[in-house]
Amino acid sequence: MIQVSDIVKSYDGLKVLDSVSLTIDDGEFLSIVGPSGAGKTTLLQIIGSLEAPDSGSVLYDGTDIVRMKEAQLAAFRNKNMGFVFQFHQLLPEFTMVENVAMPAMIGGQGRRAAMDRAAELLRGLGLGDRLTHKPNQLSGGERQRAAVARALINDPSVILADEPSGSLDSHNREELYRLFFDLRRTTGKTFIIVTHDESLALTSDRIVHMADGRIINNTISTDQSAIRP
Repeated sequence: MIQVSDIVKSYDGLKVLDSVSLTIDDGEFLSIVGPSGAGKTTLLQIIGSLEAPDSGSVLYDGTDIVRMKEAQLAAFRNKNMGFVFQFHQLLPEFTMVENVAMPAMIGGQGRRAAMDRAAELLRGLGLGDRLTHKPNQLSGGERQRAAVARALINDPSVILADEPSGSLDSHNREELYRLFFDLRRTTGKTFIIVTHDESLALTSDRIVHMADGRIINNTISTDQSAIRP
């Protein structure tokens, strides 16, 4: 379980998050929605330890990551969290299998084992014939699937995604959503997604609405529509 309590964050005197509290259950699929500037991405980055709050706490099963020292936090992040961004952020000079394997090698896994696991994940996501391709040789949908494989390489308990479908066409958006829900069903991982896409939000377990740095609504989704597997 993730417990976010009284998070405050300001940039240059502008308060971006104002005493935000949120509890996320293990295995939950949570969407965070709201207008631009609502604080969605900042909240996601703080939950994912990429940003530090000015005050408040973020507990993973009772452990407050806000109080961790940087080396300890980096190790915790590498082991427990996987990230998917709007623009895949694959490194252009490396092949797909190298990109996917990199977090595992950073975490201390040997190169051969990391590359084998990366190839296995890519094959499982339908990219078995793209292992040695570089990002500019893949379609947008293929690059985003590779980014999902990279997020999964260390078998994290939580996947955090910031507008993961924002750069995709409608067909690839739907394919990505099916992939997320299938992964949640088969692995039990927690998904926390910032999105402007109402069709994804409505099929989540719960929707958190934000505005002006606050959570204004926190509701169970009632739409069990067809993009779930």
